Amino acid sequence: MANPIVEHHLALLRHLRGILVALGEAEQVPEESHELFVERFDELLSALAEDEQESQYLGQELLCQVITRYPQIAHLVPRDLLWFFGGDCLHYMPDDEIDLYQQLEERRYYAEQNDEPFDWTQEKQLLALPNEGPRH
Repeated sequence: MANPIVEHHLALLRHLRGILVALGEAEQVPEESHELFVERFDELLSALAEDEQESQYLGQELLCQVITRYPQIAHLVPRDLLWFFGGDCLHYMPDDEIDLYQQLEERRYYAEQNDEPFDWTQEKQLLALPNEGPRH
């Protein structure tokens, strides 16, 4: 079975790819360069499925390009992807969001070290609660 973290991010990339395809179908971008970009995006999907480490730079490059080439959909880029690929992608995240993801990583590491289950989505929701709210 594949790594659940990689599977989570592959699902997010496939979702983002669907948005990119819809953008092209709506004829809101130059067709030729957009098709080439979607092809490179497909390369990222394949690369991540094969080797997480080797796909990092391509992921950083393409996610940054999504934000700069398609500013109309920048708000739809899943934040988990920006954190996962890191590097220049982190420039598009405010400090408080980076802090949240650092806490998530610490919780995930702690859970792994203690052979405890860890649900990324649930933990992210718990951390996002206001300070006055109940936490586990």
